[in-house]
Amino acid sequence: MAVNNQINTNEWLSLNRKSWDERTNSHVNSDFYNLSDFKKKIDSLNCIELDLLGNIENESLLHLQCHFGMDSLSLEKKGAKVTALDFSPNSIKFANALKKELGMDTHFVCADVYDTNKVVHSKFQTIFSSYGIVGWLPNLEKWANVISKQLLKGGRFILVDFHPTLWMFDDEFKSISYSYFNDEPYIEIENGSYADRKNKKETTSIWWSHSLSEIMNAFLKQNLKLVKFQEFNYAPYDCFKNTIEFEPNKFRIAHLDKKIPMVYAMVFES
Repeated sequence: MAVNNQINTNEWLSLNRKSWDERTNSHVNSDFYNLSDFKKKIDSLNCIELDLLGNIENESLLHLQCHFGMDSLSLEKKGAKVTALDFSPNSIKFANALKKELGMDTHFVCADVYDTNKVVHSKFQTIFSSYGIVGWLPNLEKWANVISKQLLKGGRFILVDFHPTLWMFDDEFKSISYSYFNDEPYIEIENGSYADRKNKKETTSIWWSHSLSEIMNAFLKQNLKLVKFQEFNYAPYDCFKNTIEFEPNKFRIAHLDKKIPMVYAMVFES
């Protein structure tokens, strides 16, 4: 982590888009995403989100911040009629190539999530976002407003993400380095990514801390009803340093064990 005072944080969108374009090149070939295995099963969803989604056969579903589409295609495999959106042109390029290779129908859209209402003209029974979502957004009330406008009456928004407590720590989880609250944007300069730590290519990105209360209140202000809130003391991905796998596909920070929350889930209904 490093801070460069010469970087203009108002350029967050272009910087982050460039960062994710570059990450996608390594992610599609990484062991973390294991694309070759995915192509055999088309099943990248975890038990946390599967339990929340339930039966989605024939549901209209909007998947926001979809990266290169593995979860989007997995949602289609579960029977949903899926539209998926991401702001990275490179991610959407790979998503469309993967869709074509697998002979699937998910409609991929390249746009900033804040522009969803401008480019997606249908409303949906379910809107879904998961893992590494909220920290990339500077304005949660604007985001919640966009989502509320895309929901059908009686529709639901399902959010599963890494717990904001995690973002308070340094990379080694040895000390508290950042605020729990949305005090300021953080500029991150790193080599590689969570999916490919051996990659030495440098990327610059800007992210924000958002407390659970800030997230909840953004949607409550849109008159959406919070119907479920959960916290989990593990993560389903090995994407942090100093982790142990205590059960298959369940990871914790080794020296913190089950003392901290690692994932939360919220379900809102319109």
